Amino acid sequence: MAIREEEITYAAAGMTCRSFLALPEGDTPRPAVIVVHEWWGLNEYIRGRARQLAESGYVALAVDMYGDGRVGDDPAAATELMGTVLSDIQVGEQRFQAAMDFLSARPEVASDKIAAMGYCFGGAIVLHEARIGAPLRAVVSFHGSLGSFHKPAKGEVKARVLVCHGAADALVPEEDIENLAREMQDAEADYRFEAYPGALHGFSNPGADAKASTYGMPLGYDAAADEKSFASMQALFAEVFA
Repeated sequence: MAIREEEITYAAAGMTCRSFLALPEGDTPRPAVIVVHEWWGLNEYIRGRARQLAESGYVALAVDMYGDGRVGDDPAAATELMGTVLSDIQVGEQRFQAAMDFLSARPEVASDKIAAMGYCFGGAIVLHEARIGAPLRAVVSFHGSLGSFHKPAKGEVKARVLVCHGAADALVPEEDIENLAREMQDAEADYRFEAYPGALHGFSNPGADAKASTYGMPLGYDAAADEKSFASMQALFAEVFA
């Protein structure tokens, strides 16, 4: 499917967000997906995921959650940038809402059919949006951080939730997995958890092995887990956007 791309900007939480839009050619309103980056920031890997979604027929907005297009070139810088959002989760909420508002205003978007997906830090963001009842059709976390900033009340989670997790991920505590499952059960959410045997943190990113080697981190690409998780996401989107 032929697609087009736009570098777009909008203001949110005191910063200019420099995000990336990929969408199929034509003006027919289509379902849309918000893509939230890893702790590294909005880089070429995340732009590639947005293109992949556009080629599948969705409008995809890869969001700049750090503002001004900032990216972390090493773990220290990435951790600092991530902290600017996670230390005040309302900043994340405002920037995510600005992305939703931008998408909803686009004529190419069916504004009642928006989902979100996120990687690592982005997984934490989209799961938080589900927990606080954002009007999303679905959220999907890929090797995301699972700790909670908000415990949802019964019926508060509106989105269908899919968590794609590496079973050998040393960066996500087992306690967080258990707490998330309990939260989703108590909220009576439509929730599914997939764990891929042997998969490490970052399993969806082909650049994870190089990062692991350079920085001595427990990261790793897993082609089978990448393929399976993306297929599970596509199946979920086909259901919620039908």
